[in-house]
Amino acid sequence: MRTGRIGKFTLGLGFVIISIMLIRVWLVPTIENILVETPEIEQNQVDEETVPDFTAIADIPSKKSAFFDYMSPAVNHQNALIEKERNFLKVVLVNLANEQPLTNAEIFNLEKLTQKYKYTVKKFDLVTLTPLLERVDTVPARMVLIQAANETGWGSSRFAKEGNNYFGQWCFSQGCGLVPLSRKAGMNHEVASFETPEDSIAAYMLNLNTNSAYRLLRSIRADLRSQGKEPAAEDLVYGLLHYSERKDAYIDELLEMLRHNKAYLAGL
Repeated sequence: MRTGRIGKFTLGLGFVIISIMLIRVWLVPTIENILVETPEIEQNQVDEETVPDFTAIADIPSKKSAFFDYMSPAVNHQNALIEKERNFLKVVLVNLANEQPLTNAEIFNLEKLTQKYKYTVKKFDLVTLTPLLERVDTVPARMVLIQAANETGWGSSRFAKEGNNYFGQWCFSQGCGLVPLSRKAGMNHEVASFETPEDSIAAYMLNLNTNSAYRLLRSIRADLRSQGKEPAAEDLVYGLLHYSERKDAYIDELLEMLRHNKAYLAGL
């Protein structure tokens, strides 16, 4: 009889343990599902084979509509990827605040995340990882689209058409891109070429989120977040002061474009 009771107890305990494991598998999201890999080409929402010939669109309103309609899905897609990375980081920070040790999966993904965002730390803890939230954050779609329109003349520039470069990003190894026709003697930079327009968008967002030149942009964004406000294009555009040699004139031009194109940007 005693052996029978022990057997029933063991069987019942085993059933409970298996049930708990199944609940964890089905209901608790894993870190691998929360963190999104660095964007790959197959994830892109637009590609170079479907790029409209913006130069051939003579009607200005039609050109603007075509440009925003084409670029918006890729911008939103890249922001969605960043948002998932940010959510992963938030989960990790909550766990650390609750004194939960990091799992191997969390450590592995944190190593990839800190490498991607060029954020060097000696160890992963609440103090060292909290500032990373300033980098792992989205960029207002309206600002991205307006800057792309400004940099490429609504998708009509040589760099956009030949190199899928919509933000004027430079590179510094021979053959990495297109040589600017107006490049001064002694300069060795090229305008980077990308496989697809979305690759250009991804590189642009990562540049804003990592380059020291845009520390002000990240600071403005983080400050707005701390106030419970959603950062808007009109707020963050001031953080682009070092994006162009034109400085304040460049900022003013972007602000003017934002005002003039409100109708096209509605809902973004």
